[in-house]
Amino acid sequence: MVLEQSTVEQLPFYYGGPADRPAVIVLQEWWGVTPEIIQHAEYISEQGHYRVVVPDLYRGKQGLDAEEASHLADGLDFGKAVEDIKKVIEWLRSGGTRRVGITGFCQGGALTCLAAENASVDCAVAFYGYPKSSPSKPDSIKVPLLAHVGSEDKFFPAKEVEEYVGKIKAAGGHATVHVYPGEGHAFMNSDPDSFKRMDTAGIPKGKPEDQKVAWKETFDFFKQHLG
Repeated sequence: MVLEQSTVEQLPFYYGGPADRPAVIVLQEWWGVTPEIIQHAEYISEQGHYRVVVPDLYRGKQGLDAEEASHLADGLDFGKAVEDIKKVIEWLRSGGTRRVGITGFCQGGALTCLAAENASVDCAVAFYGYPKSSPSKPDSIKVPLLAHVGSEDKFFPAKEVEEYVGKIKAAGGHATVHVYPGEGHAFMNSDPDSFKRMDTAGIPKGKPEDQKVAWKETFDFFKQHLG
């Protein structure tokens, strides 16, 4: 499936899949909307039978190496990014979508958590990210949340992700975390373009068997909470 391009209030985004299906919003890594992120979105749509939307929060910019990505990430206003995500949710619901899930990777994982805190999503899956550098209210999350993180992640340490999930649970929320032994950051990536970018940040490749487990858990989670 080839995703189409559109805009809503000057926010560019990619989308695909019938409007009558539950939707999943897919959020970018700090590199931007790369071929890897588009492939993730297409895979979710094809394997999970969902409509997908990928908002381009950098508005066309990409980081080709760690230095560029860090600059773009530092320049992203997370509050405004959450407002962009809300625009996409409103666009989906105005078109007839009844249930909306959200997932994201790295920076997108952190924004997934913030969207669960502040936007009208029905469930959330955060891959190796949580709001460590933005004002956050984990105790306000009332929708189901699943977190994936590698035990050797140096950007979003597993212990910190577990603590974040623990705060959600302590407040009565439904949240779980899967820690993958031996995995580092961005272990879901499999595109050669991604590996080149990851090399500039010293990020190792992930194991296909762990990617398979993470996708299965994610699809089981979406099936339970989105249908």
